[in-house]
Amino acid sequence: MLKRYLLLLLLLAPISLFAQAKLDKLVTERTDMHAAWKASESKKTGIFGNRTKKDMIETNDWMERIIQKDNQIMEELKMLSEIEKTEITYEKNDYKFISQKQEREIALLKRQLAEKEGIAIEEKSESRTYEWLTFIFFLSTAVLSFLFWKRS
Repeated sequence: MLKRYLLLLLLLAPISLFAQAKLDKLVTERTDMHAAWKASESKKTGIFGNRTKKDMIETNDWMERIIQKDNQIMEELKMLSEIEKTEITYEKNDYKFISQKQEREIALLKRQLAEKEGIAIEEKSESRTYEWLTFIFFLSTAVLSFLFWKRS
């Protein structure tokens, strides 16, 4: 599982870096387009310093290009978001797998601990049995010795 995650990380890292570089390039192009739009906005080639229809069409063309560039930027941001979601999903699944593995190990350890406690209780009860047998043997020997001594 870890190998799969590392492989995915290695495969997505260049894509992420490439996507970030592409996004930076798109933003730079948009900035340049905005400057060109500003220049076309201030252009007045008509009589008496007025704007002509051609000036307005050029300004609108620049605005359309800027909108198209904005759409490209939005698509790039969506792609970056999807990459991040994918990475987070894989990380979540990896952590889920690890936690399930830990839960299984904890259950196994609890079961082993219960077995060891059972064995310890059993050995303790056997030890008590031997203690009682030894005590009864000692008492019976003492009583028999006393009776034998009294008879003699």
